[in-house]
Amino acid sequence: MLVKEKVGGGFRGWGVHFSTGPQRPAVRAGPVLVQVNFSKTQSREDGQTDMLAELLVAVVTAGLVLFLVQRSRNPVLKAEDGWWGPGVAPHAEENVSLRPFEVRTSEEELEDLYSRMDRTRPVPSVEDSRFHYGFNSQHLQDVVSYWRKDFDWRRQVHGLNRYPHFKTRIEGIDVHYVHVKPRRVAEGAPALPIILVHGWPGSFYEFYRLIPLLTEPENPEEPVFEVVCPSIPGYGFSEAPHKRGFDSVCAANVFQKLMKRLGFQTFFAHGGDWGWQITTNMAQLDPGSVRGLHLSFAPPSKPGLLVALSLMFGRLFPTLFGFTEADRRLLYPCTEKLLLESMKESGYLHIQATKPDTAGRALNDSPVGLAAYILEKFSTWTNQNFRDLEDGGLTRKFSLDDLLTNVMIYWTSGCITSSMRFYKENFGKGLDQPHSRIPVNVPTGFACFPNDVMHSPKLWVKQKYRNLIRYTPMPRGGHFAAMEEPQLMAEDIQEFTKTVEKMNKL
Repeated sequence: MLVKEKVGGGFRGWGVHFSTGPQRPAVRAGPVLVQVNFSKTQSREDGQTDMLAELLVAVVTAGLVLFLVQRSRNPVLKAEDGWWGPGVAPHAEENVSLRPFEVRTSEEELEDLYSRMDRTRPVPSVEDSRFHYGFNSQHLQDVVSYWRKDFDWRRQVHGLNRYPHFKTRIEGIDVHYVHVKPRRVAEGAPALPIILVHGWPGSFYEFYRLIPLLTEPENPEEPVFEVVCPSIPGYGFSEAPHKRGFDSVCAANVFQKLMKRLGFQTFFAHGGDWGWQITTNMAQLDPGSVRGLHLSFAPPSKPGLLVALSLMFGRLFPTLFGFTEADRRLLYPCTEKLLLESMKESGYLHIQATKPDTAGRALNDSPVGLAAYILEKFSTWTNQNFRDLEDGGLTRKFSLDDLLTNVMIYWTSGCITSSMRFYKENFGKGLDQPHSRIPVNVPTGFACFPNDVMHSPKLWVKQKYRNLIRYTPMPRGGHFAAMEEPQLMAEDIQEFTKTVEKMNKL
C-alpha cells in the first residue's frame, strides 16, 4: 500500500486510512481489514464548507479593496467644444442671443396629418395577443379615431405656450428650452436653478406637470425653483446635429454652456432615461457647477466586481449587500428579471443603435406608425404587466391628450429619426467610454420607482455616485415618473435639495 504521509497515529493514503492507533469497528475488504475513519470523513466535509465560506469572504474582500482603491481617484471628464452645424465652422463669433420661441401650427399642417391618418392601412392583430406583440392593432384604431375626431392640437399648442420658450445657438445648432421663473420668492431665499432633462421617446413636455410644483409650491417652507427644461439636440424643437458623433457628453457640454449663458454658475440637475446620462456627464465635466444631481434612472454604466458578486450571492446573503426585500423581489430570479426581460424589451435599442435612419424614414412618413412606436413604450415602460391588457393600460396613468401631445411634438418637428440617432452616437463608440469609468462625486439623490425598466439597488447606485446622500424607494411609478407621478417626484427633489443646501451651510 502506498502511503502519502503520516498523520497522528496512522497513515493517510489516497482515499483510505489505515489506523495504527486504537482500534475502531472494521469493515472487511478482501484479505485485509480496512479501518474507516468516520470522523475524518465528516471533518473533510466541514473543511470543504469552511473553504467555500473563506473563498466567498476572500472574493468579497478583494472586491472591497478594489472598490476603495478606485474610490480614491477623482478624475474629471474632458470634452472639447464641437461644431454641429452644417459645413465648416465660421470664423465669426457665435450669436449668443436668447430668442423667444413660440410653438405654432397651421391649417396646412393639420390637413397633411389628417390625410395621412385617413389613408392608414390597419393590420389585424394576432388573437389574444394584447400588447405582447407590440401595440395592439385594434386598440390603435381606437387611439387614431380619438386623435382624428376629438384631439384638439390647437388647444394643446396653446397649453404648450403657457410657459416661455426660447432658442439659442450653441456650437452651431439652435437649442430649444423652456425657462420658467417663479412668480414669488421669499425674501432672503432666492430661487434654486434646476435643469430638467428628458429622454427617449419623451420630450420637454414630460415635465409640464412637475414644473408648477417646483416653481409654485403650496407649502411656503419648501424651496422654490427656477426651471430650465431643454430639448436634447435632435429632439423636439432643438435642431438636429449635422455631424456624426453627438453623444451624451456632447449634449452635456452644450447644456453646461446653456446654463452659464443664462447666468447660472451653479445649479441643480435632474434626469431620467437619457437625461440620466446627460446630467451625469454634466456633473463629470464640471463638478463645481452642479450643486446636486437628482436622478430617477441609474443603471450600472460599467458593472464591476461588487455588482456581479451582489447579483450572484445577494439572494442568499441579502444583508451582506444591503439588499432589501424589495430589491430581492425586483431582481430575482435574475435570469428572468434581467436577461429575459432585457431581450424582450431591447429590440428597439438594437435598431436605433445600428441603423436608425432605416426605421426612422418609415416613422417620419406615417403618423399612425409613429404613434404606435412611441406609445407602446409608454405602456410597457410604465408597467410591464400592462402587456397583458387589451389597451396596454395607457390611460391608467396618462390621458390620451398628454400622450398624443408628446407624439405631436415628434411629428410636427420631424425629429423621430434624429432622436433615434442619439442611440447610434452613444453605443456606436463602444461601452468602455471614459465617462463610464469616472465616478460622480457631487451630492446625488436617487428616486427608485418600482416599475421602471431596470431596478437599481442602493449598492449599485453608490458604485457610480460616490456621494449618494438620498435614496428613496418609491411606492409606485415607472419609467416616465415625472409625467406619471409628478407629486412624488417634486417632493423627492425638494427634500434632496433641502439636504444639499443644509450641507452647504455647515
